[in-house]
Amino acid sequence: MDRLEALKNLLRQNPADSFARYGLAMEYSRAGNLEEALAEFQHLLSLDPDYAAAYFHAGQTLEKLGRKDEARKMYRRGIEITTRLGNSHARDELQAALDFLE
Repeated sequence: MDRLEALKNLLRQNPADSFARYGLAMEYSRAGNLEEALAEFQHLLSLDPDYAAAYFHAGQTLEKLGRKDEARKMYRRGIEITTRLGNSHARDELQAALDFLE
């Protein structure tokens, strides 16, 4: 069983598994399936809005899809969340990505 199928199987067993959902989104992204990746990042953030890394990678995915305004919104939302959580490293990465777009 490849990684993609293993992650899908994990999510069939536990759809709320944030780590597996993040992994699936990353696998889709690596394979160039950007729409699927974005859908998984968005699903993850709807279930677990504090999953900081998902904001960065969802923003990157939106950029690759040419949806820069949406990417900016994703980065800004991530900055708000990571600031609230006190996660300065993730906040700084999100801010750098946002600065690059503006």
